[in-house]
Amino acid sequence: MARASGQIALPLDWSAGGANDGPLIVGTSNADAVRYLRHVSTWPVRTAVLVGPRGSGRSLIGRLFARDTGGRVIDGHDSVSEEELFHAWNAAQASGTPLLVIADRPPAEWQIALPDLASRLAAVPVLTIGDPDDCLARDLIEALFAQRGIAIAPEVASYIVPRMERSYAMIHRIVAVLDATSLEQGRRLGVRLTRETLLSQGLIDPDLLERQDSDICR
Repeated sequence: MARASGQIALPLDWSAGGANDGPLIVGTSNADAVRYLRHVSTWPVRTAVLVGPRGSGRSLIGRLFARDTGGRVIDGHDSVSEEELFHAWNAAQASGTPLLVIADRPPAEWQIALPDLASRLAAVPVLTIGDPDDCLARDLIEALFAQRGIAIAPEVASYIVPRMERSYAMIHRIVAVLDATSLEQGRRLGVRLTRETLLSQGLIDPDLLERQDSDICR
């Protein structure tokens, strides 16, 4: 697959995680966060918070970060107590081993009762994963189908992207629906079956059916 013009080649190999992970697709929505996590030696403190919607690859990024840096990852700031998070922050500073906390929202929006923890988190860089751009959305759709072992016509993802709600949750939902339909009907996923299925499920805007597919990612 050719690299999209908006995607960024970065030096370390985060092309795949563990056996159950697909590739990490880096685009404009997550490139700044990935770049920062690949340069731990420049961190002003030994902790960072990664904020992004579920399904955005944030947990995969965390696993790759832990693999390559030996750092600790807390996947969900509310998965541990405030005391444990406070001690993890202190341990990272004392040992030099980096700590990455993954969250739905930035620390300023957390309800923190422990004043010492709140003051420490105020100094922590917050990395944000934004909504998927066209190229990342297309590549993620193709990667998710590949993970499921589903063969799709090459133009399917490019057809979906300009007609869908732009979110990671919608991408995962569309792939699941199309996978189920293809299996149920015993048909290969082409543009026709994709259009029929997504219209019947209300997953694409009928007003956008005539929108031209974009080839900027090729």
